[in-house]
Amino acid sequence: MIYFAIIIVIVISFTLFQRRKKNLSLTQNILTDAQKQLLSQHIEYYNKLSDTDKLYFEDRIEQFLDAVNIEGVGLELTDTDRMMVASSAVIPIFGFKDWTYRNVTNVLLYPDTFDKEFQFEGNEGEGRNIMGMVGSGYMNGQMILSRNALIKGFSKNNGRENTGIHEFVHLLDKADGATDGIPEGFLPHEYVEPWVRMMHQEINKIETGRSDIDMYATTNEAEFFAVVSEYFFEKPEQFQARHSQLYDILSKTFGQNPAKE
Repeated sequence: MIYFAIIIVIVISFTLFQRRKKNLSLTQNILTDAQKQLLSQHIEYYNKLSDTDKLYFEDRIEQFLDAVNIEGVGLELTDTDRMMVASSAVIPIFGFKDWTYRNVTNVLLYPDTFDKEFQFEGNEGEGRNIMGMVGSGYMNGQMILSRNALIKGFSKNNGRENTGIHEFVHLLDKADGATDGIPEGFLPHEYVEPWVRMMHQEINKIETGRSDIDMYATTNEAEFFAVVSEYFFEKPEQFQARHSQLYDILSKTFGQNPAKE
């Protein structure tokens, strides 16, 4: 009996050790003080958080950096680049405590805009005007971002645009299997029909010059969702004041109320 008890203790101790070891290895990328300072310097969203939420934001940044490879193409990647890419990813999902991106494994950072063939060198007039792209087909799981666009999105005078957030919102949209502007996995079912109706009403207003939402939102429903999400996170007070119904549904979708935080 004593022998059996000793075996049980050994097994439990080994299990706890393995679990502790696993937990310690879960986060390989621990943010340094310098990296946290970069968040304070460049990420306004982070600066508006409470001290407790800042710690959680940092933890989500670490998790993202563990799970997703960020690679510079034609440039030397910096910690500022990493913090901006990771922040672009974390901001839209900050309200989802147990959700992680499963549809991206690599983020490729280009120096500037690129074309449909993923080329960033040559004459800019020859279709080299893409700032960000979520890959599909053989590029599935890949995201390409322009560093210049990424930096501009987090600058003090960026306005309502943020390319990084835009592309990660596409991934949220894509999580239910269709990039269609309807985030069914996050939007409560009863709001899906009102959301679709509001999308088309607002697209009509944009096309007729009766809205301050960027014209690119009229491209299709997926781009509408991404564009208004940029606005929602970058200028929440202004967005709420001018588009209160859209704001309310996006607040429910993201589980966040940035105009009040």
